[in-house]
Amino acid sequence: MMQFCCESVNGSCIKSSWSSNIRIPMYIFMVCIILATLAGNLTVIISITHFKQLHTPTNFLILSMATVDFLLGCFIMPYSMVRSVENCWYFGELFCKIHTSTDIMLSTASIFHLSFISVDRYYAVCDPLRYKSKINTCIIVVMIIISWTIPAIFAFGLIFLELNLKGAEEIFYNHIHCDGGCFVFFSETSGVVASMISFYIPGFVMLCIYGKIYAIAKRQARSIRDAAIQTQIRFEMKHHISPSRERKAAKTLGIVMGVFLICWSPFFFCTVTDPFMNYSIPPILIDALVWFGYLNSTFNPLVYAFFYMWFRRALKLILFGKVFRQDSSRTQLFLE
Repeated sequence: MMQFCCESVNGSCIKSSWSSNIRIPMYIFMVCIILATLAGNLTVIISITHFKQLHTPTNFLILSMATVDFLLGCFIMPYSMVRSVENCWYFGELFCKIHTSTDIMLSTASIFHLSFISVDRYYAVCDPLRYKSKINTCIIVVMIIISWTIPAIFAFGLIFLELNLKGAEEIFYNHIHCDGGCFVFFSETSGVVASMISFYIPGFVMLCIYGKIYAIAKRQARSIRDAAIQTQIRFEMKHHISPSRERKAAKTLGIVMGVFLICWSPFFFCTVTDPFMNYSIPPILIDALVWFGYLNSTFNPLVYAFFYMWFRRALKLILFGKVFRQDSSRTQLFLE
């Protein structure tokens, strides 16, 4: 028997017909993703804020990005979980707009952070002697402010001014919209513009920057290996320059960027192409791709755990409660 999200309302959305044998595993799987996202990013936040050794320009950007991912897991994913499993939205039309806007904002903020991190790594690897003068605290603060404000203005303006519907209002209200639903809908123009701003342009810029970093890092490694001059080594030690360390950081953050691109590429590809295909992509596939994109926020802390000893050390201190000791901020984290 067909069930509706709002039984007493004409034009109600159709509720999912999945049995409990399907719904319960879906809820368990999504709850696990949410908890892993919250736990992993909260560990990054606590580690960087608590340990003074980790107060570096790059780590402040990572801290801000971890905050974005934490907020996504805390305020967006739980409501998306109910919508995905039940195929209904029980939280009102206004909150649907707030939820959609915040979802777009946080997703866009993630790639903005990654873009600025790639710039930070470019100067750290390619111009290490002037890195501290070029990337100082004020510059980092400006980067963080831009990474939050521009996505917020873009996302909330797009949804609350209904710019995402412009040119396709008739299709949306006659064929897509129904009571008890909350849809991420884009017209042909808005889909292309939103995807270019949120994903394709910054993604292309990041790929170019990391390509240049990779080429220069390889050249540096070859020069250091072929001509390991002792005076140069002493100079680097004196000025705290560690090419291998910077290259490792660039490589790690490059993997973080790669994970982001892999997780979100399918969704943004469908966002661009679906309006031109007369919205023929099944909504269940779009919803699944959204959750595949959410996995990026879950995987980022795992990358840090795999590559960085300081993260594993900080995690151990947090789990055993040692982080609450008065002198724990001075604990050696074996930075590398």
